[in-house]
Amino acid sequence: MSKQSNPSQTIDPVYMATLRKLYNQLKGSNVNWVVTGSLAFALQGIAVTPRDIDIQTDEVGAYAIERMFQAFVTRKVTFSSTENIRSYFGALVIDAVKVEIMGAIQKHLPDGIWEEPVRVERYKRFVEIEDMHIPVLSLEYEYSAYLKMGRTKQANMVKAAIEGKL
Repeated sequence: MSKQSNPSQTIDPVYMATLRKLYNQLKGSNVNWVVTGSLAFALQGIAVTPRDIDIQTDEVGAYAIERMFQAFVTRKVTFSSTENIRSYFGALVIDAVKVEIMGAIQKHLPDGIWEEPVRVERYKRFVEIEDMHIPVLSLEYEYSAYLKMGRTKQANMVKAAIEGKL
């Protein structure tokens, strides 16, 4: 995985079109949202191939996004929990692209407690691409989040990108 010069040239056009549909609807709303995961990495110049689009928000935002994209809902937003992470989770499919909605994400910490829900505004930065001002989570935050989830391969990839080694 390496650093790329122009993300819009390497991200599948179908993903860019779906991102534009999400952006056009969400940009004028009160929803506090960010793109996270593989697409956020690609948007920030890491050469990865997105498998889906992950949108992170708060609880209210998760339900608002579900309402805005009602025609595309494949999984209604509900509180969902695994051993390591919990959130208000739902899913959409727009033009054959899976979009996961995650609201009020909490990670299970090694000491056995759940962290407070992530406040995305604290870690939000923006990427300019194809005349869009896309909110993403900072790579520094993503690194720490992947470490907390025990996903060391992804954490190491992000750390290498932060340090300019990709």
